[in-house]
Amino acid sequence: MGKVINTLVTILLVLVIAIVFFVGVDYFSSKIGVKKQTLTTQAVVEKRIEKNMVVTKIIDGDTIIANGEIIRLLGIDADEKGEKCYNASKKKLEKILLNKVVDLEYFNEDKDYYGRKLRYVILDGENINLLLVKEGYVIARVSEDPYKQAFVDAERYARENKIGCKWQENWEEKSIDTDNFVIDDNSIIDACDAKKYIGKKAIVEGKVVEIKNITKAIFLNFERPYPNQCFTAVIFASKFSLFPNVYSYKGKLVRVDGIIKEYNGKPEIILEDPNQIQVVS
Repeated sequence: MGKVINTLVTILLVLVIAIVFFVGVDYFSSKIGVKKQTLTTQAVVEKRIEKNMVVTKIIDGDTIIANGEIIRLLGIDADEKGEKCYNASKKKLEKILLNKVVDLEYFNEDKDYYGRKLRYVILDGENINLLLVKEGYVIARVSEDPYKQAFVDAERYARENKIGCKWQENWEEKSIDTDNFVIDDNSIIDACDAKKYIGKKAIVEGKVVEIKNITKAIFLNFERPYPNQCFTAVIFASKFSLFPNVYSYKGKLVRVDGIIKEYNGKPEIILEDPNQIQVVS
């Protein structure tokens, strides 16, 4: 009888030891797995920085050109042309970023479907993408990275407090005293705002949607066809030979440089030199 009891005790001890062993292995394996998983996650969201990039152009409220490359601002979505906050968000970026040296940050997203770089723009330590959301110029389009919650909170605050163009029902841009407004070489005016700057020398940017030739002159109408055009670039017959590829401008985003004049209630610039017009995209 004693031998049987001893045998049973031995079996129980072996079972207990086996259970402890396997539980221990499973516990430590799970710890190691968690650690590996954590390290992998950290690797995925590792911050990458491109330093000392010069912003040479503002395309719209969420797209810029820096060091010759198109940069789509991460975490935000700005209005398209013709929508309420298009001009406001674009002008805000021009005021903040044009010709400034910035750093560009990104985590797990490098480029979008169109091949544009996806980046957070950092100026003097401040995330400009986030600033645009805080001040109500754009809405948040969050990415899965460490900035996600900051953008969610910023939009919620702007929306709840009705801040900026996106969230104020009757929001209007502050009027500009155009009589005393000085346009420097870096100022770019939207074609539909050109009427505010009659008599000023400026760079006007917009899309050429129509080209009309009436023998004596060629008219490049911007944004809308005649007679509802926002702005017109005019080439008189005596200068036709200087613009042999004038029809190639149709459908393109271009910039026109010169003195803005008024004709029949519409702003225009007369082109006398090919250097006055430049294709942007």
